[in-house]
Amino acid sequence: MRLGIIAEIHANLPALEVALEALRKEGVDQVLAVGDLVGYGPHPRQVIRKLDREGIPCVPGAADLRVAYALPSPPREGIAETTIVWTREQLGQREMHFLRNLRSRHRYETPGGRLMVFHGSPDDPEHKVDLNDAHPAEILKMLESIRSRYAVVAGKHIPFRRVVHKGVVYDPGSVGLSLGGEPGADVLIMEDDIHGEVHHRFLKLPYDYGQVTFDLAAWELPEVLAEVVRQGRFPK
Repeated sequence: MRLGIIAEIHANLPALEVALEALRKEGVDQVLAVGDLVGYGPHPRQVIRKLDREGIPCVPGAADLRVAYALPSPPREGIAETTIVWTREQLGQREMHFLRNLRSRHRYETPGGRLMVFHGSPDDPEHKVDLNDAHPAEILKMLESIRSRYAVVAGKHIPFRRVVHKGVVYDPGSVGLSLGGEPGADVLIMEDDIHGEVHHRFLKLPYDYGQVTFDLAAWELPEVLAEVVRQGRFPK
């Protein structure tokens, strides 16, 4: 099976369209969207409706849950909370129903072992596992808890892969708000071979940043978001 994995779309429709077109050309069997479909970006309704029309399995991220529900946890600070409130105002019953009915995880069986896909951590999309700095024992404990050899863990907005003994963890990066220092839409492709091993490729795809920055300004969303889209990082 060849999977196309996207995450952190953050209501950026041009980036999502480019990512999906690239995955179609790659001939993937299935596309998965791993959380934070909305938040920050100017196209929440359009992004949700496109994912719904395409029948793409999605899991929720922290931003999605904060838009869909009045969570008891403290509000986020600064622009995050501002854009969540704005996003909630843009969505109708159809979009809210979509967000409220997302599965927290998706599971796939590969010849080499189970693959689990989720946002943040296995039990909490708001709690991000630091795949880079975590002790190997912590990574192995997480994989054991979900009974998986492979895990796709979105949340950091930077493409990443780490091998810990026989386990492998991935972060697909971000389609709509990449923070790796290079602008563009991040995409992860995973494919198993006849020996049961999973191979991967990270793609960085250019898209029409101008359309996104224009729409951010038109909706009077925080100006810094346009800089992030253009630069691939928050300005210092």
